[in-house]
Amino acid sequence: MSTTALVGHLPGGQDLTSFIGRRRELADGRDLMSRSRLLTLVGPGGVGKTRLSMELASRSRKGFHDGVWFVELAALEDGSLIGSQVATALRLADQSNRAPLDRLADFLRDRQLLLVLDNCEHLLDAVAAVASQLLDLAPGLRILATSREPLAIFGEQVYTVPPLAAPDEATLGEGSLEAFDSVRLLADRARSVDPNFEIAEDNRRAVGQLCQRLDGIPLAIELAASRLRSLSVAQLVERLDKRFDLLTGGSRVAIPRQQTLRALVDWSYELCTPAERTLWARLTVFPGGFDLEAAEEVCGFGDISSGEVLDLLDHLVAKSLVLSERSGGSASQGGNRQRYRQLFTFREYGAELLDALGETQELRRRQRDHYLDRAARMVATWCGPDQAERLAAARRDHANLLSALDWSASTPGEELAGTRLAALLRYHWHAGGNLSDGRRWLDRMLALTTEPTAERGEALWAGAWISLVQGEKSAAAGYLAECRHVAGLRNDALLNGQADHWDGLLHLFSGDLGPAIRMFKDAIAAQRAAGDTMSALIATFHLAWAQAFAGPEEARAGLEACRAAIVESRELGELWAKAYAHWVSGLCLRHLGDLDSALQAHVRALEIERDFLDGICTALTMDDVAWTLATLKHYKEAATAHHAARAVWKGFGTSVAAFGPHLEGDKDATAVLLKRELGADRFEAIGVETGEPTEAKAIDIALELVRAVTAPAQPKQPRAVRDVKPDGGRPPSGAAYRTPAGPALTKREFQIAGLVAEGRSNKDIAAELVVSPRTVDGHLENILAKLGFTSRTQVAAWYASQAV
Repeated sequence: MSTTALVGHLPGGQDLTSFIGRRRELADGRDLMSRSRLLTLVGPGGVGKTRLSMELASRSRKGFHDGVWFVELAALEDGSLIGSQVATALRLADQSNRAPLDRLADFLRDRQLLLVLDNCEHLLDAVAAVASQLLDLAPGLRILATSREPLAIFGEQVYTVPPLAAPDEATLGEGSLEAFDSVRLLADRARSVDPNFEIAEDNRRAVGQLCQRLDGIPLAIELAASRLRSLSVAQLVERLDKRFDLLTGGSRVAIPRQQTLRALVDWSYELCTPAERTLWARLTVFPGGFDLEAAEEVCGFGDISSGEVLDLLDHLVAKSLVLSERSGGSASQGGNRQRYRQLFTFREYGAELLDALGETQELRRRQRDHYLDRAARMVATWCGPDQAERLAAARRDHANLLSALDWSASTPGEELAGTRLAALLRYHWHAGGNLSDGRRWLDRMLALTTEPTAERGEALWAGAWISLVQGEKSAAAGYLAECRHVAGLRNDALLNGQADHWDGLLHLFSGDLGPAIRMFKDAIAAQRAAGDTMSALIATFHLAWAQAFAGPEEARAGLEACRAAIVESRELGELWAKAYAHWVSGLCLRHLGDLDSALQAHVRALEIERDFLDGICTALTMDDVAWTLATLKHYKEAATAHHAARAVWKGFGTSVAAFGPHLEGDKDATAVLLKRELGADRFEAIGVETGEPTEAKAIDIALELVRAVTAPAQPKQPRAVRDVKPDGGRPPSGAAYRTPAGPALTKREFQIAGLVAEGRSNKDIAAELVVSPRTVDGHLENILAKLGFTSRTQVAAWYASQAV
């Protein structure tokens, strides 16, 4: 088993409201979890199954070495995709063409973790099959499921989640209402909308009646509390007499729980204005949640203008019909912004309303067009400073994107727009770690139409790109042959250049360096002529990649090409191709024998990937770090990097073999060398010590290893530097900034050089100087250019010599 624990993930935002009661349910649940590997919480919608499951999981974290992981199934419409949904929740990037369940089985086989499968009722048979298979293959796995019905498989322990305890008629006359969890929940939630709410003598009986007639169902109580901003408790009880006849009297025991929940939602519907009802229905077109821009553009038409959507959405949030939560990620990635979603029950109810309105097709088209426009903007602005934000937004909208593609593929006349969408999502498929989904949808769209349109041509080379990364060269060759044919029919020079580009990659991955280099050069010329800067940058680092293995003269040319690409990327604010260019720079440098500089190039690539997390670039770079450390005779460190790289490759289901014989040969040679020098037993023991870190952890491991072997001995700090303060204190003399024959460094550059000499990372430097890591990255590249250096080690040595 791995000795490195996974982080795990439970949805954020739940701690914004208090967890009321459930002491017995928590005790029962933990006891049952200790005795069964599959526990299913069952009960009516709104009874609190999800919240209880998350509380149980949170309190059980310490018992699971590899973490607890939450899998939300409410947005999933196709049971065959459950494996992919679980893989996504586990952050197991989907890069291979293997069946998701096979990859999951391999990933989970030796792990000890808890999966929380939430909202299983609409995919009952499929969830049961997946759960049964995974439990059979992964002995350390436990599953906590929530559903309106049991999964009905061998070994399942079923626990019925009861409503919260509510007062009966006898208690209404005397006794403490606060002893009942339902009353405590109502009071707590009421104070969130009215801080002055109190249970007093004049409302005591009404409070008890409200909780009683709502059967203690938490969701019903919370919905009622949300109306206390405008109604008294007594008024709510009066409305219950009109709206909730199914919830009163002894007959409620025999009423199906689904009908009980529908009565609750019907009541919520009656409390909405006509405009609120319409927006509620229209919002159901977003299976994966949505942001305000999407709601305004998709739902703002006809009776509701886009300008009215915000106020109406706010009303729905206030009524607990829509949940509002902060999106994840850093501010630079579009995080800390409000995002909205509907609970599954309300979305299901709203979909029926939408059908009744006759707007389903119109809304699906508008939703598809919205995400088509976003995808086009993503491609148009990808070569710029907003890459991380665009990618994070696409990741959040993944379910919406798949929904848009599905509607396009299944609606006559919409296939061409769907084909364009699938092609425009190319950076989401690649950088976002969704290659299998991309391949699936490109294949499906290309099968629906055969006309030689521009959209088809673009989809063909996008499909070739995915196929190559998945290691399927024959499929890529077929795509590219047709792409070149379409380019000829359309007399499209750029499309022909794209065919050259990916044909070049096919040759590179096949080991044919000469043809690859020629095709990359032809592609770059066509892409530059058409003004396609991003494609040209990608083709440039691909060209340099081929040149790195083609002899010293070509490797030097490749290094210069990478340097030019890095400069251009920096000027544009682009990071994705820049990270790859740094990795390929390291590839060129190690083939030229400058191993220290190669390591520093890899460090710069990994520092970018810390935030970007492109798994392919990370894995390729880490393989090179291992090779270089081994060549420098840092065998233990090299073995650690090698094993960490293997974990990254395993995480997204492809291998270095897909990327051609040269890189695969380097990887194999590294392993052979390390086993010989360390001994096979020690080599394997280091693998056990390293475990299977996440991609982010693997990056940190690699950076620490490189710093450990390249950090210079701590020199005595130059006296002049002590005067260079972050607050702008007096700098040393100009002579201390200048190389014998080079240009002067600025005060800030000299300060950063000093921090580099201390072995600080760009992130650490940014934190100390209160600037962004991107700013530090730019300063460091200016320092390297001014001093004529290629590595941080050279900067550190130069700095140490500058004492005044």
